[in-house]
Amino acid sequence: MIRELAQDLVDLIFDWGYLGIFLLMTVESSFIPFPSEIVLVPAGYLASKGDMSIGMIMTSALSGSMVGALINYYLALTLGRKLLSKYGKYFFIKEEALLKMDSYFAKHGHISTFIGRLIPGIRQLISIPAGLSRMNLAVFSFYTALGAGIWALILVMLGYFIGENEELISMYLKQITIIVLITLVLLASWYYTVQKRKKG
Repeated sequence: MIRELAQDLVDLIFDWGYLGIFLLMTVESSFIPFPSEIVLVPAGYLASKGDMSIGMIMTSALSGSMVGALINYYLALTLGRKLLSKYGKYFFIKEEALLKMDSYFAKHGHISTFIGRLIPGIRQLISIPAGLSRMNLAVFSFYTALGAGIWALILVMLGYFIGENEELISMYLKQITIIVLITLVLLASWYYTVQKRKKG
């Protein structure tokens, strides 16, 4: 039911062209859960027919993703930090915990943000701890754009090469998600090993 409503919304917004893609990806990347595949896969298919440009699709998608991520970042930075500092003790979140989070994101925020942007269910939320910890904005923006861009390109290419075959798209999307998750585990393991050696 929810997916059908979302699809109806996508059909409506697609009438707005690249602006529609930008708006939907802004929603997808902010605090409102929204499946990016129902936006970018059809866009890729339209590009394969010559109705849209891959470059413009990617520009619109990446711009929307960045705006949504920055909304989360600044809400967490301004409102979230104040609320946790004032009321965190009632939820067993002490000031020491916030300081540890600050320290963690200062050292490892880049890899956490990049990996988080590629994990389903996490990609929208990773901006919140980054904002709470006052992560460097330039670093946050770079790694958010990198992760969001890779994921957007995967979805657009799926639509471009597979088209309207929903079964094939679903199958390949699952396989690609598994491959991406395995790759991220290997990347995280490598990063952990490098950091451990540096400390040693």
